Amino acid sequence: MNPVFESLQPAAVWAHFDTLCRIPRPSKQEAALRAHLAQWAQAQGLSHQVDAAGNLLVRKPASPGCEGRPGVVLQGHLDMVCQANSGVAHDFSRDPITPVLGDGWLRAEGTTLGADNGIGVALALAVLADRTLVHGPIEALFTVDEEAGMGGAQGLAPGVLQGSLMLNLDTEEWGEFYLGCAGGLDVNVDRAASADALPAGYRYRRIALQGLRGGHSGVNIHEERGNAIKLLVRVLHALAPDCGLRLVTLQGGTARNALPREAFATVALPIDQLATLDAQLAVWHTLLRQEWGDVEPSLCLQARDIQADDAVPDGVLPQSEQDIWLDTLLAAPHGVKRQSQSVAGVVESSNNLGMVDLSPLGGHCNFMVRSLRDSLAQALAQEIVSLWRLSGTTAVCAGQYPGWTPRPDSALLRTCQQVFAREFGQASHVQVIHAGLECGLILAKYPAMDIVSFGPTIRGAHAPGEAVEVASVARCWQLLVAILQALATPAAG
Repeated sequence: MNPVFESLQPAAVWAHFDTLCRIPRPSKQEAALRAHLAQWAQAQGLSHQVDAAGNLLVRKPASPGCEGRPGVVLQGHLDMVCQANSGVAHDFSRDPITPVLGDGWLRAEGTTLGADNGIGVALALAVLADRTLVHGPIEALFTVDEEAGMGGAQGLAPGVLQGSLMLNLDTEEWGEFYLGCAGGLDVNVDRAASADALPAGYRYRRIALQGLRGGHSGVNIHEERGNAIKLLVRVLHALAPDCGLRLVTLQGGTARNALPREAFATVALPIDQLATLDAQLAVWHTLLRQEWGDVEPSLCLQARDIQADDAVPDGVLPQSEQDIWLDTLLAAPHGVKRQSQSVAGVVESSNNLGMVDLSPLGGHCNFMVRSLRDSLAQALAQEIVSLWRLSGTTAVCAGQYPGWTPRPDSALLRTCQQVFAREFGQASHVQVIHAGLECGLILAKYPAMDIVSFGPTIRGAHAPGEAVEVASVARCWQLLVAILQALATPAAG
């Protein structure tokens, strides 16, 4: 076990999280972890199965005398968002996560930690392993591909789960029970081009916009953090006419559901304009720091010469194609579209311009749309599609998943609230989250299931430096054990 976990409690939960840190688990690459957990379940004497979508389901019989109580599904996802700062050499398909403990928080320096949803998975595994707990029939559903399209939940078949209650362990604010979430879909944009030759007398420069906070594209969207793609496009759009700038490449963002922290452009311009470019970038750097300094204090915009190890494709993007990409990316929406009129303080609809990748041969970009109302998610997606269609660009909607409509009369919620008040001497809060949980997809296939979600306090999910509050993990374990015991007693609703 990593020494950082040796002093942490509850020991069983952290031991399982240590396993999740050691075995790489990017989206669509969960097979090694799933195989390890299946072997572990077999060694524990627990039945398990892997479905056609790649989800792992482990069953644990009820405690003696609790066989007739309602079955409880503990649900979390195996994959994690893989983000690393530039200059951090980390291969998420091979390298383990290196956690660091400080000031009561566990984090990963320079990369994401995977507490989303590794802590939830670890909590469920600890329940499966503990023979002293009192509970009814338990099913632990570990889904795959949640962070890259919810493929596991999409592929879950009706009739597989036997339990009538579900505790989703994938939210990130201790003391809150979640009873609803946004649905969403992706808009994928693709446009091909034929490269122009590099004009005579032009030289390459590399422009970087870095240092933004990033974060979860749903949970943090209302904080109006900077989007590196949008900011760099704004700069390029303004500079191109003045400097004769030609676009060679533009890359920004690495995950559809993460706010872009960095964006990079390789440009070409006349030799006599290089000094002008540097001077203009210095002006823009000062302006952006003035505009965004309160929320993005580490924002940095700078240019450098092309280096020997920089991969620079032949040619430049044709001028007409450059205009289409820069004009449309500048005009494209990003951020909060509308606040909920029925749930105070909650974002109803938003979108994230999460990734762009352009070369002289064209490129691709992705928008992730979220809404508490499926019809409004479709409406916002069609706005984006229509914008691109004005230039004859292909934009396709894909991967729609439903929201989770709140059920305020949930009997499971009442039990959770009562247990929380008894265990911690204070009231909990009920929330709706502007993020995509798998609950909506599962509920669509199991409409009678009663679902509540909770979890520890996690900060900076989907961005390097992601951190989980250690004390809140212990409280989550205490709460989970107490809820399961309450549901196993005849008096529980």
